[in-house]
Amino acid sequence: MDKVWLNRYPKDVPAEIDSARYQTLIDVFEEGAAKHADKVAFINMGQVMTYRRLEEQSRAFAAYLQNELKLNAGDRVALMMPNLLQYPICLFGALRAGMVVVNVNPLYTPRELKHQLNDSGAKAIVIVSNFAHILEEIVEETGIEHVVLTRLGDQLSATKRTLVNFVVKYVKKMVPKYHLPHAQSLRYVLSKGQHLQYVRPEIKSEDLAFLQYTGGTTGVAKGAMLSHSNMVANLLQALGIVGPCLREGKEVVVTALPLYHIFALTANCMVFFAMGCQNLLITNPRDIPTFVKELAKTPFTAITGVNTLFNALLNNDDFAKLDFARLRLSLGGGMSVQRAVAERWQEVTGSRLIEGYGLTECAPLVTVCPYDLEAYNGSIGLPAPSTDIKLVGEDGEEVGDGESGEILVKGPQVMQGYWQRPEATEESMPGGWFATGDIATVDDQGFFHIVDRKKDMILVSGFNVFPNEIEEVISGNAKVLEVAAVGVPNEVSGEAVKVFIVKKDDSLNEKQVIEHCREFLTAYKVPKLVEFRDELPKTNVGKILRRALREEA
Repeated sequence: MDKVWLNRYPKDVPAEIDSARYQTLIDVFEEGAAKHADKVAFINMGQVMTYRRLEEQSRAFAAYLQNELKLNAGDRVALMMPNLLQYPICLFGALRAGMVVVNVNPLYTPRELKHQLNDSGAKAIVIVSNFAHILEEIVEETGIEHVVLTRLGDQLSATKRTLVNFVVKYVKKMVPKYHLPHAQSLRYVLSKGQHLQYVRPEIKSEDLAFLQYTGGTTGVAKGAMLSHSNMVANLLQALGIVGPCLREGKEVVVTALPLYHIFALTANCMVFFAMGCQNLLITNPRDIPTFVKELAKTPFTAITGVNTLFNALLNNDDFAKLDFARLRLSLGGGMSVQRAVAERWQEVTGSRLIEGYGLTECAPLVTVCPYDLEAYNGSIGLPAPSTDIKLVGEDGEEVGDGESGEILVKGPQVMQGYWQRPEATEESMPGGWFATGDIATVDDQGFFHIVDRKKDMILVSGFNVFPNEIEEVISGNAKVLEVAAVGVPNEVSGEAVKVFIVKKDDSLNEKQVIEHCREFLTAYKVPKLVEFRDELPKTNVGKILRRALREEA
């Protein structure tokens, strides 16, 4: 496919990245920490953390992992927490110790957490006390050897720390009782680590940095193996595209998306760290009124989010009263940006909402709209520097002009493969190209437009939800004979989960189904709609036709 898009980017966007600029994320961190030592790196709940403080704290964490826990380079360390100052400390600390970071959604159920910890082979986990009771249920059934606990307010000033932790535990009762007798507190770990020797490991660019879990397009969650070179490449690709419109050391980015999600991890944490900028961490973005109050306190210049987040902000009366004079970059991803939201965002804020497209397996950026677009154009943009894309049909051959086909990606950001799943890796990477499962077209200017998804994966507020997992849980109910899960359009979340059920017991009702799902599934995976049928459509070999149900819905 001709690279017609190269002439569409502004002249200051490079066609190729400088792959020799950094070898590893440790290089990125050390350069940023030294160059911007006295600048603010992260802000959370009114507390600021400078680059120098982050360097000291992450070095202490790395030293503790190396000396006290006796972990080796390549060992997996799980992080299970929302956006707190503790996250970048532990993230960069683990990376600096040569460990592989396993990001865990803190809203996981015991079943989901057990799968990820066992599949990754994680030896240690850092977890917020609010979710410790979940870990308690399954920790003895995993290979976890070390548990490090932190409380929500632990990185705040002494007075505020005491107040926040008291309110969270005793007033809001957000910390269910747990029993993890061998757990250590993160505050103790960091205090002890300050007096231990940190040894910079010999890490190569192809060594793993993250096991970032995703279902890809089908099935149970798999660990995408993202190396240091994958992450560095995507960091440089993103910098190449949006860097020219940002000022080094002067930007403040709103980070409401969780840092455990690949979008915020790369776009916010890595890119803005390398630029010497500030990250405003929002711990609970679902509390929109409090979120908007935080925005009012901090003159922000950039924001990333998913369509549902932008829509929620626009529907808050106080948001429109904020000062947007400094806002230079609004970036949407994780799910399709709706035209109505993009146009209203530009009307309210004066900032264009540009859309990007990516996947966990691509660290994640694949395409993004140029920063100089005058208005939303309905596309997912142009390929990132050093990225090749082709559209192929069912026969694997490239489609003709104007025809739709599956997006295949090749570039330095594409993962090494799925952790301990060679068959899944081979299937998803034919000929060295990553098959995304997304169907798209490309216009005469080189802009790509998503038209459909090849597989049955459901996208709820930017998170992948996989029908197989939901069906497995529901089929565990003795009153269920058959079940199929599909995604249906939803104004709030983009898509919602709908299940079709054939009863085995006539007493089964919608409430029972929902309650059963809530026991085993994270909230966003729980079906919003339940429909009972006498039978489900099937192929001639008995396979349930989800596509037919989705089209009906």
